[in-house]
Amino acid sequence: MNPPIEFTPDEVGLMADAQFFRRKAVIMAKVRQLLEATHGALKTELQGLSLLTPPGFDPARHQLVKGEHLEEFPYQYLDYPKHFEGANKWTFRTLFWWGHHAACALILDGVGIKQYKAHLVDRFHRIAGQGLELSLAPTLWEWKRCEGYTLPITHDRKAQIAAVLAERPFLKVVRFVPLSDHLVRSGQLPQFSCDTFRSMLPIVARDP
Repeated sequence: MNPPIEFTPDEVGLMADAQFFRRKAVIMAKVRQLLEATHGALKTELQGLSLLTPPGFDPARHQLVKGEHLEEFPYQYLDYPKHFEGANKWTFRTLFWWGHHAACALILDGVGIKQYKAHLVDRFHRIAGQGLELSLAPTLWEWKRCEGYTLPITHDRKAQIAAVLAERPFLKVVRFVPLSDHLVRSGQLPQFSCDTFRSMLPIVARDP
């Protein structure tokens, strides 16, 4: 006979909390508003820029996504600009991940990847020292931040970053911010996203 299924006092407390999901709905609505504002801010930020992009790239394309199960935690994100076509990926993602952090990531794969990696090395000191990290994960879709998953892009790591890049088939550069940070608390996600894109721009800009 199977043992009876019982609930712990903490679990009972959560089940009985009628306010949690109401509060969650309010929070997620605010996050959606911030991501919509981020889209508008990034559109302004990108005006007039000359970017190295894959064939078929549409600078107006974007996507807003909401889900519940990014490693069992709710999330929302904005992809803008967004290009996923076959093996070619070129997108800038602004992510809110409940219980973890907010993050902005430049995701690059396929056509142009050699040049993007070369730009990161050749323009290294314009990119380093701005809180950016190189993803070391085996997939582009890993969002954890801990030892072994990301490598901070600091001025003293140029040789190390170059060696890592040489072995990777794709490129993902990320900047994280804790959910408790004043940038999140005060609704400055659009500014955080624009600042982050600006710091990553030398990787994808045509001109030095």
